[in-house]
Amino acid sequence: MDYLIFIISFFASFIFSLGGIGAAIVLIPILVWFGIPISTAKPVGLFYNTVSLTGASIHNIKHKLLDFKLGIPIIVFSFLFAILGAWLTKFIPSKFILILFIAFLVFSGLMFLFFKKKEQEEYRDDKPWFSLSLIGAVAGILSGLLGIGGGGIISPLMLMLGFHPKKITTITAFVVPFSSFSGFLTYWMMGKADWKLILIASVAGVMGASLGTWFMQKNLQPKTVKKILAIILILMAVKLIFKVI
Repeated sequence: MDYLIFIISFFASFIFSLGGIGAAIVLIPILVWFGIPISTAKPVGLFYNTVSLTGASIHNIKHKLLDFKLGIPIIVFSFLFAILGAWLTKFIPSKFILILFIAFLVFSGLMFLFFKKKEQEEYRDDKPWFSLSLIGAVAGILSGLLGIGGGGIISPLMLMLGFHPKKITTITAFVVPFSSFSGFLTYWMMGKADWKLILIASVAGVMGASLGTWFMQKNLQPKTVKKILAIILILMAVKLIFKVI
């Protein structure tokens, strides 16, 4: 089973790195299908996101693509609220969390599939701290509750606010490791970290994400990637619906 998890983690990170988001959103339901408790799967996904997206952030910083002032309020509030989200899992039934996860998968999938920017649209250049802080808080709570990085909520909300997609990609890649790691630390302190599983998934994740990033830059169009991710997310949601029922 360890080899199977390694292979799945590798291909999941490869596919999702094509769209610049963390693959925990798909890895967690897969681990749940294998019979791993969701409370154990979530810290695996959080650490997995942390290590797989840190490399992307380092690349963006080196090439001066990251707008730090835009990212700071999201980072601060997502980091703090991810701790709150992870702590709240002690009081929220697993079935409710799975239902919330399904809703998140469907929302993210539909946004990737149907949200299109206008070609002549002018993107905003200001720093609305209140709105960005609110996005960070929402993403942080979801990150802690569901064991994801929150990128799937940060990206569509920033798109709705009118920010440039390329700027959003760099912000998301920078924010997700922070919110993921703070959520992971909370689960670890609660004694829910399976280090063997974390190591297997994370090593595969780094390898897959590195290869996926290179492949995307060389071979794929962003529109194609978004459609692939949308289909995967919606199929995952459908599969989990049958598990909940």
